[in-house]
Amino acid sequence: MKIKHALLTATLLIGASGLAAAQSMSPMSSGSMSSGSMSSGSMSNGAMSSNMASDPMVGGAAMYPTKNIIQNAVNSKEHTTLVAAVKAAGLVDTLEGPGPFTVFAPTNEAFAALPAGTVDTLLKPENKATLTKILTYHVVAGHYDINDLKALIAKGNGKAMLPTVAGPDLTFTDTPNGMIDVTDAKGDVAAITIPDVNQSNGVIQVINKVLLPG
Repeated sequence: MKIKHALLTATLLIGASGLAAAQSMSPMSSGSMSSGSMSSGSMSNGAMSSNMASDPMVGGAAMYPTKNIIQNAVNSKEHTTLVAAVKAAGLVDTLEGPGPFTVFAPTNEAFAALPAGTVDTLLKPENKATLTKILTYHVVAGHYDINDLKALIAKGNGKAMLPTVAGPDLTFTDTPNGMIDVTDAKGDVAAITIPDVNQSNGVIQVINKVLLPG
């Protein structure tokens, strides 16, 4: 992926203020917790232990529902690139806020699959606006666990669409293994590999591909 000048000057540049506004516009704050969520046996390069555990393991670290999104993410060895990107975009304080947020969190391997040099380019200060747009495309206002998403998919006759904080929608569909795929605006598909990692201010759904808004 080459970072185009047009993307850098796009009018849709949503940063921390956009995320903060989304908190008050959350379309859904689900009361479902991990005990009511679907447990999955799907694996992500050894990063996942069963989500049936009270404190699921992500990237070799326990994820505690009493901690916020940032407090948990910094401990995952599988999400060091994502955490570095969030810091570079200046979104740490917002994602430590009350939310609720649903974060579709790409692993280090997902970022590594981007064209060579892409991540380094995005992390440069002059590309902060582009990085922010990409990161906020992975955030939906509200708390959506797997059961919530499946209910929306059923209601939509096999497909559900949710707006992201960045603006463009994400599309959700069921998979044969009982999980959910997430399709971005370009038509690329990410799989949810570790579902329903509950946080004090939302939920993380771990995915295996970086989503792009177009």
